Amino acid sequence: MDTYKPVPGPLLAKISSPHDLKKLSAEQLQDVCDELREYIIDSVSVYGGHFGASLGVVELTVALHYIYNTPRDKIVWDVGHQAYGHKILTGRREQFHTNRKYNGLSGFPKRSESEYDAFGVGHSSTSISAALGMAVASDLNHADKKVVAVIGDGAMTGGMAFEALNNAGAQNSDILVILNDNNMSIDPNVGALKEYLADITTSKTFNKMRDEIYDLLGHFKSAGEKMRKVASKLEKAVTAAITPGALFQALGFKYYGPVDGHNVDALRRHLEDLITVSGPKLLHIVTVKGKGFAPAEREQTKWHAQSGPFDKITGKTLSKPKPKENLPQKYQDVFGDALVELAEENEEIVAITPAMPSGSSLWPMMNAYPDRSFDVGIAEQHAVTFAAGLATEGKKAFAALYSTFLQRAYDQVIHDVAIQKLPVVFCIDRAGLVGADGPTHHGLYDISYLRAIPNMIVSSPMNEQELRDMMYTASKYNEAAWSIRYPRGRGTGMEIRKQFRDVEIGKGRVIEEGDSIALLSFGPIGKYVVEASERLKEDQIYIGHFDMRYAKPLDTELIDSVLSEYDHIVTIEDGTKLGGFGSAVAEYVAEKGVGVSVKILGVPDQIVEHGTQRELHDEVGIGPEGIVAEVKNLLGIKVA
Repeated sequence: MDTYKPVPGPLLAKISSPHDLKKLSAEQLQDVCDELREYIIDSVSVYGGHFGASLGVVELTVALHYIYNTPRDKIVWDVGHQAYGHKILTGRREQFHTNRKYNGLSGFPKRSESEYDAFGVGHSSTSISAALGMAVASDLNHADKKVVAVIGDGAMTGGMAFEALNNAGAQNSDILVILNDNNMSIDPNVGALKEYLADITTSKTFNKMRDEIYDLLGHFKSAGEKMRKVASKLEKAVTAAITPGALFQALGFKYYGPVDGHNVDALRRHLEDLITVSGPKLLHIVTVKGKGFAPAEREQTKWHAQSGPFDKITGKTLSKPKPKENLPQKYQDVFGDALVELAEENEEIVAITPAMPSGSSLWPMMNAYPDRSFDVGIAEQHAVTFAAGLATEGKKAFAALYSTFLQRAYDQVIHDVAIQKLPVVFCIDRAGLVGADGPTHHGLYDISYLRAIPNMIVSSPMNEQELRDMMYTASKYNEAAWSIRYPRGRGTGMEIRKQFRDVEIGKGRVIEEGDSIALLSFGPIGKYVVEASERLKEDQIYIGHFDMRYAKPLDTELIDSVLSEYDHIVTIEDGTKLGGFGSAVAEYVAEKGVGVSVKILGVPDQIVEHGTQRELHDEVGIGPEGIVAEVKNLLGIKVA
């Protein structure tokens, strides 16, 4: 399985760079698209990966690399979920089977991987800002480079995208924004912008008039200067009068579209025309996420990404799942179920997510209590301040965000929540090393950046039961904000007590007493300590293990007890070593002035690439083997 390489079609097999693509005739481009789509399906059906988004932009990808002179001209992909075709066409076809694997290709565009990857992208709504920076630099350097930003309608809901549009329209640099409108991000899009774009794509009066004007005047290349000016004035007048596309015009962009994003010949012709038009331009294309693979077209959220092999005809999963009764529940699902149960008991509870109801398992809450559940779109800053506003009026706001996305709202956490001492509960999913999504999605910094903020409790449960009980305790706590972090993936499989119980704030628990070395764990990473402890017992080494639960406030009483009984403390966390839980313990021990060493195990001060979670934990030394090695090193035992 690991050595399988899809066989490219006859045209795709000859394309090792966009230069090879340009050798083909325009009539051959649809065949290239068909072969490229089939190659992506063949690859992802065996190895998994992001899926629907890349299928939806196959024609656009081919047209862009056919018309533009990449890598001199720059293509900036928003988020990067849709960049598989781009990677395959830019010299990485033979390595594509390593996509998202340890030491393999990144699942996202990455500047260090290829000169064709103009900008590294893992978070949404950044493409227009980055592209504008490149366009302005081109102006300053008199370089005459073309710059294109490809952004989805989901990413366009992010405030940063509109900040960039506003600036780009005023800057008047030569930039093309391609709005890929498929009414989807990971889940169906929400909000006024969704309706706004739907009005454009369904406005028959405008579309018919625009097409007639276009046919009358001919393509831009063949029109004289006077006719171009007439066309421009007429287009502006019509647009301002009868279409919502006037928004983009008002921001200083020339608006073109909507265009069928699956007609490669039409896309090619439009791009040929637009490359001659200076200034800020927006081309609105309409696509279908998962295009060309029927199961993905029918169930677009499910097929956003696939983790394992599937039948490329039927879409049926090929890997044999474990019996359901033996498969531990995912932490995100434990959270989702507990939130519904809490909401049944407390009508003040509300839930907020920035465009991640599936990833954060908020659908049960949204189905049970739709009036108390809010998907605010890809807008993390807004999500946090919206939660703060709800809290001012007595609502108990549970804000469900991935750790990596909460970073985008740090200012709002400080100014709008903490300073005002509002009791928002931050449920932080995907905390720690997340696996194949890699450095843009690792949730490594939340412990450090949250424990620095006053009026903030920083906690992490070691198992599913603790997660439920922390949520219950937080639902009743109104003195400050509370963050609860938990990782991607499945829990321990423990039997969960249905009844909720209070968890004392700032108090840890003793898992196991030992001899001279005490392991203080924070969060589910403690499972590795349990595993390491069993291995060490085989060598007659007995360590103490303490589940601390809180990085802030620390259980100083428990630490004092450890300091009096043990010679060495080792802390472990699935987060950065700098400023995290271990740092909090070391700071306290230093202030006490006692002669007990503190060793911090965590993620070092470096960018960790992608791989499985276990591979990455082992790489940075926080897996069971790393713990065993550290304990033996402290005891002066040589490790082979």
